[in-house]
Amino acid sequence: MVSAKLNSLIKTLNPKQKAYTDFKIPDVKNGEYLLCVFHLLPGEKLNILQAAAEVAAESSTGTNFKVNTETPFSREMNALIYQVDLKQNLVWIAYPWRLFDRIGNVQNILTYIVGNVLGMKEVSALKLLDVWFPPAMLEQFDGPSYTLDDMRKYLGVYNRPILGTIVKPKMGLTSAEYAEVAYDFWVGGGDFVKNDEPQADQDFCPYEKMVKHVKEAMDKAVKKTGHKKVHSFNVSASDFDTMIKRCELIRGAGFEEGSYAFLIDGITAGWMAVQTLRRRYPNTFIHFHRAAHGAFTRPENPFGFSVLVLSKFARIAGASGIHTGTAGVGKMQGSPKEDVVAAHNIVNFSDKGHFFEQSWSKIPENDADAINLVHRDLTHHIILDDDSWRGMKKCAPIVSGGLNPVLLKPFIDVMNSVDFITTMGAGVHAHPKGTQAGAKALIQACDAYTKKIDINKYAKTHKELADAIKFFSKKENKIKESKS
Repeated sequence: MVSAKLNSLIKTLNPKQKAYTDFKIPDVKNGEYLLCVFHLLPGEKLNILQAAAEVAAESSTGTNFKVNTETPFSREMNALIYQVDLKQNLVWIAYPWRLFDRIGNVQNILTYIVGNVLGMKEVSALKLLDVWFPPAMLEQFDGPSYTLDDMRKYLGVYNRPILGTIVKPKMGLTSAEYAEVAYDFWVGGGDFVKNDEPQADQDFCPYEKMVKHVKEAMDKAVKKTGHKKVHSFNVSASDFDTMIKRCELIRGAGFEEGSYAFLIDGITAGWMAVQTLRRRYPNTFIHFHRAAHGAFTRPENPFGFSVLVLSKFARIAGASGIHTGTAGVGKMQGSPKEDVVAAHNIVNFSDKGHFFEQSWSKIPENDADAINLVHRDLTHHIILDDDSWRGMKKCAPIVSGGLNPVLLKPFIDVMNSVDFITTMGAGVHAHPKGTQAGAKALIQACDAYTKKIDINKYAKTHKELADAIKFFSKKENKIKESKS
């Protein structure tokens, strides 16, 4: 039902703009359309519907004037505004997904929907808040191959988060020093170590030596602890050949399959790099670091896209995991509304986003097997293990940025899930007794959580945790005092 106010706005559209609106699409979820919701504020000269029509045109088939070269078929590829919320300045646009490169190309889609449109002078704000992929479109994309479930099987870790660290300082350690920090964390009980996002082939830490020493450190830690370990190597590089060379160097270093991941700085390296890794190395965990995402996702930025949108695209691109933030619990900007919603949408088989209920099913949602998958997923059973044609596999939330052992349970409570990888940096290495003690404190905090024992009570018989509580609580209090 079109309101009187909206009807008056429709009358202001010129013929070109009208070609990009349709408030009577009979079934917008019929599988023909990729659906998007934008927060849109018009520029000085246009009203919101006129500006939205210009956005729909620029992000699909059109330009600033109607051209004589369009055809009846090309008009079928027009993006269509099909709903607006005038109070909240929200615009829903349906994109015929036949517009897009048919080999599952994330870069191509984003070039349309958040490409030139973010630079248009007809808008003063344009933020993509949510996106919905129809099942027929999901079929075109790889999705994750090696998942959090596979990593759990390799590590033998269930019913808790995978506990990891980022080696700190983030830069400046030699290859041997880096490997020593990784060893200390693993021997302290940790599962997962990662390069920080700028790690490359610096002169003080040659890549080849770093890989060699990490392998030696991992072997020694596995022998000492009796538990398998994982290391995530940053393979981001200046060109395709160097990226692949780094991957092959790691694969040829003697690591056991499952004991290494490939980290890619997905935004700065590009979606092509992410999808290349997924397609070349389907048996490897593809770790998407989102460096530079804040330029697009921060709420105060009127242009760009949300954390949810970024995370959903990472899942269809085939990332095994992507950083999703600490929901305001850690040091990075974020909130449960943004970070937890994003995390649940990429790890669950079906979940509610900001505007759309996204099912990752490739078969009809009302099919008995699809319904069964949703129920099994809700009870935390592994799904799509031997029936991957039925849906897109999960993408793991990876959380980092200011967390420490004291904050583990508060974050799990906010997340309402243990299906994530945590990568604490200073929260481990700043422990007054060093990295090994910091790792032990993290394990002890997790044990307290799984045993449902108050962390302060558990700390009475676990010295490393007691030291962590004393140290990090004091630091937190100093921060609060400096702010007051």
